[in-house]
Amino acid sequence: MAAWKRTFDEFLRAHEPGAPEFSQLDYNRFVDGKARADGVRDFLASRGVTLPEGSPGDPADASTVQGIASRKNALVLKELEEHGVEVYPGSVTYLKAVKDAGLATAVVTASANGEQVIDAAGFADLIDVRVDGVVAAREGLRGKPAPDTFLAGARLLGVEPAEAAVFEDALSGVAAGRAGNFGHVVGVDRVGHADELAAQGADVVVQDLSELLGDRS
Repeated sequence: MAAWKRTFDEFLRAHEPGAPEFSQLDYNRFVDGKARADGVRDFLASRGVTLPEGSPGDPADASTVQGIASRKNALVLKELEEHGVEVYPGSVTYLKAVKDAGLATAVVTASANGEQVIDAAGFADLIDVRVDGVVAAREGLRGKPAPDTFLAGARLLGVEPAEAAVFEDALSGVAAGRAGNFGHVVGVDRVGHADELAAQGADVVVQDLSELLGDRS
């Protein structure tokens, strides 16, 4: 969110002076959970801005979709290097409980930095499969809200979607889980949009995954 905000606010100041700054609501609606370039296109479209697509090799200062995406990614990598990753303790507790129960796990993320984030967060040993932006680009998988990446994760784990659960805090991710006909879709409300997660198809909405464990004393 911090990297997206800095990226878009700098762009808006230069190209749309006086325009409202990028907000948490903008992030939730147009960016969260999506492939980087899709997030750029969708947010700019919400402001009535259309830019040339450019190419993935565009420099970070290019006024193209790919240039803005490059700028955002450079900022994310800087954040990872300087500050690491803040992990939600309840998510780690839940992952450990899942592994202890003998269940298989997959991380499905639109980020091309999925491997770096997982390593920085220190829970790689709890993940069996990773489907990230690099994998999606290589295999031609559509980004969320299309279900392609979640379905790829299920295939790699050797399970049918109907026998798997999706856990998502992004509206686009919940929609993708529902579109893939997964057995259960859990919405995780980090920013106060529980109703919207439910509207996108979440079977249950929690504020933290530890709530799903109940009383384990």
